[in-house]
Amino acid sequence: MSGVWVWIENSNGAMAAISREVLGAARTIAEELREDVTAIVFGHEVSGMADEAFDLGADAVIGCDDETLASFRVEAYGPLLTQLAQEREPAVLLLGESTRGGDLAAWVAAELDAGLVTDALAIEVDGETVKATRSVYANKLLSTTFVKEGMQLVTLRSRAFPQAESTGNSGDAEWMDAVVSEDDIPTKVVGFEGKEGKVSLTDASIIVSGGRGVGGPEGFAPIQALADVLGGAMGASRAAVDAGWIPYEHQVGQTGKTVSPDLYIACGISGAIQHQAGMRTSKIIVAINKDAEAPIFSLAQYGLVGDLFKIVPALTEAFKKRLS
Repeated sequence: MSGVWVWIENSNGAMAAISREVLGAARTIAEELREDVTAIVFGHEVSGMADEAFDLGADAVIGCDDETLASFRVEAYGPLLTQLAQEREPAVLLLGESTRGGDLAAWVAAELDAGLVTDALAIEVDGETVKATRSVYANKLLSTTFVKEGMQLVTLRSRAFPQAESTGNSGDAEWMDAVVSEDDIPTKVVGFEGKEGKVSLTDASIIVSGGRGVGGPEGFAPIQALADVLGGAMGASRAAVDAGWIPYEHQVGQTGKTVSPDLYIACGISGAIQHQAGMRTSKIIVAINKDAEAPIFSLAQYGLVGDLFKIVPALTEAFKKRLS
C-alpha cells in the first residue's frame, strides 16, 4: 500500500472549503510518509476542480466526470471509490467530516472491511501510522485513535486544519469511467432548495448563538443582527430548538451540529454539557448570561454577566462603528 489520497467534495463543480483543509493536512502526512498526494475528483464538468487540486498541492489527480455524479449520491460515489481503492490500495484515505464525507467514508470502510477513524481534530504520523486526536465522552476527553493494519481511513473535522495554499503547480488528471449506471442508482435528485444569503454553521468563522435566555422566537432578532454585522452564522441551543423558537438547522450541540469557529458568542445559553459538546473546540468563546454561575462561563475565555437584550445590541452598534 502506498500514497495519501484525498476525496474532494464539491457542489456544482466548486471545491468545498473542508476539502482544501483536508488537502493541507494530506500534504503534511505525505511529507512525513514520503508519499505522494492524490486527489480524487468525482462529479460532472469538474475538470476545473482537478486543476485546482493540482494548484493546492496534489501530485496526481484521479477523476471521474459523469452525469450520474452531478449530485452527490452515495450509491454512485461509494462503488466508484471502493473499486478504485481496492485496485490501487492507497495507504491513507482522507475525507472531510461532513454529511457527504461521513457517508462515503462509512460506505468504503464497510465494503473493504477497513478501519475508520472519524472526526479527527489533529493528526500525527508515527512510523507508517496516522494517529488521530479525537474527542470522546461529549468532548470531555481527547483520545488518540489509529488503524492498526490495512488502508487507513480518516475523516477530519471542519475548520480544525489550515487550508492548503496555492502552489502554482499543474498537471494532467487521469480520468476513469463511472461504475454504476443511472438505472442502477435507487435514489434520484429532483432539485435543491437553498437558503440564500445565510452563512453555513459548519463553515462559519464566527457564530452567534442564542439559548433559552432569548425568551422566544422574537429574541433571536438581536442575535441575528449581531451575526449579520460580524458576517457570521446564527446558532441555537437545543432548548431553543425544542421550544420551537428556531429551526433545527441552527442547533449546535451533541444532537445538532459540531462547530469549530474562530469566535463563538453564546447568548442566554447556560452551557449544558450537550451544548458544549458541539462548540467547545471554538478558538475563542464569549459568554453572555444573567446567571454568573452558568456552566458556560467555565468554558469561555470572556464572560459578560448581564441582560443580553442590553449587551447584544450594544455590541452590534459598537461593531457597526468599528467595522464601517
